[in-house]
Amino acid sequence: MAPTESLESRSSYDRDRALLEKLGYKQSLDRSLSAFSTFGITFSCLSVLAGLTPLYGNALQSGGPVTVIWGWLVVSLFTLTIGMSLAEICSAYPTTGGLYFWTIKILEGRVINGVRVGSPDWVPLASWVVGYTNWLGLTFTPVGIHYDCAHPIIAIASTDLAMAQFLASLIAMTNGYSASTYVIFAIYVGIIILHGIVNSLAIRLNGIFNVMSVWWHVIGTVLIVVVVLATTPEKQPASFVFTEWQNNTGWSSGFYVFMLGLLQSQYTLSGYDSAAHMSEETKNAQRGGPWGIIRAILTAAIVGWFFLVGITFCITDFDSQIVNPAVGVSLSQIFLDSAGQTWATILILVILVAQFFCGSALTLASSRMVYAFARDGALPLSKYLHRLNKDKSPVAAVWFNIAFCFILGLPYIWSQTAYSAIVSVNTIASSISYLIPILCRIVLARESFEPGPFHLGSFSIPIGIVSTVWILVTSILFLCPTIAPVTAQNMNYASVPFVLVIGLCVFYYAVWGRHWFKPGGTRIADMGEVDTLDVNDFADQKSNVSS
Repeated sequence: MAPTESLESRSSYDRDRALLEKLGYKQSLDRSLSAFSTFGITFSCLSVLAGLTPLYGNALQSGGPVTVIWGWLVVSLFTLTIGMSLAEICSAYPTTGGLYFWTIKILEGRVINGVRVGSPDWVPLASWVVGYTNWLGLTFTPVGIHYDCAHPIIAIASTDLAMAQFLASLIAMTNGYSASTYVIFAIYVGIIILHGIVNSLAIRLNGIFNVMSVWWHVIGTVLIVVVVLATTPEKQPASFVFTEWQNNTGWSSGFYVFMLGLLQSQYTLSGYDSAAHMSEETKNAQRGGPWGIIRAILTAAIVGWFFLVGITFCITDFDSQIVNPAVGVSLSQIFLDSAGQTWATILILVILVAQFFCGSALTLASSRMVYAFARDGALPLSKYLHRLNKDKSPVAAVWFNIAFCFILGLPYIWSQTAYSAIVSVNTIASSISYLIPILCRIVLARESFEPGPFHLGSFSIPIGIVSTVWILVTSILFLCPTIAPVTAQNMNYASVPFVLVIGLCVFYYAVWGRHWFKPGGTRIADMGEVDTLDVNDFADQKSNVSS
């Protein structure tokens, strides 16, 4: 039995390797992740405990429980449509490069009036833009906006910075020390360095690490909800949890306020393309990658709704817990008021560990994006950044990301308004990286796209249209002001750096990138001799092994 299983495993590996070489790349990374490990990495990137905890009080002021509870379901549904659209493409082209490579491959053999033609001249530039926006979105995944009476908008930008903020709230709760901006930034630097160390380990160990993360998130969420429900003496009625409306934004339009409140959920439900970036390390990647995306979104939707409903029942004083929490973070205040300091400390530690898992998973996925992008010649120092260590891990790409996160975090020290603009830019950048390949699939490659084992059939185009509309709507929202009246201090300046970033990206491509950027098959000749394999050679492998 064992030899048969070994042969079947080898057959799957060869099939993955054959497809990868057909797409233009040599199997260089360690393909040892199971489908569940890939799901674990993706689910960790979506981390409901990391995303919802710093944002919970903010969203409640933009629509109240109505927005928080029902908005989560709305965003989860639309996010699932985007995930399904991306999963279908991922199944056809399972490579570490992910979205930017898909953009090239989707249009490689377009069909116009029944005739196959080459891709348009603008496709390499589109792929370049998708690559850079996708990298920015993964490297600096934002997690929230905080409303404050004195300073209307303060950004809590990355998962690691949110972790530093949450840790500061724990310190304030236990000994009364109020951490300065410099102290919080120093904590942030320590966290990103730890993530660099963790992600320098072999991918097999990272797979185990992220499987642990799944169970930590699920069990931790249940623990938090059960403890807070059990220790809150007077809970809110169901009418408050499911129908209460609150608006502290200053805007009079209920619809606009509700849409702003959805940003909490949209911030949290991002980064699910991480499964695609682990494709070259996932066994049976044509199925493991796509289902990693879908299962992560569905699991996050269920766990997140359970968390939000349970905690909302336990709000005892909206003003002191949500609007002006004494310890700085609404959930920390709810824990403290309901369960007391000992239990509050334990529950916050549960969240801090979840945030660490999340930041580590994002660092892992982002490093694979850097590795792939450098492999195709798109980054400065590309020949160094796609090198692998003895464990076949792209350690140089990991530390390149750590250094970049440090630089991006610096504006937080001097200007939180400027930092907020950077956060919004990276959120919109991530949306654009999703939008372009989906648009190419449903508009320009309806006839020529050849799906993999995971496909949507006749629903592919309708789901793609819904995904496109939702991405456009949320991208516009991220450019809108969140507080009224709008002043120079609370204005959303994201459009300015966004135009600047895209402009620099295009300029960089025109001057330098177009000479070196070569995704796919044009690179395989530079990687040494490889065995020529045909994916179809393995179609009947399983039956041959059995016989």
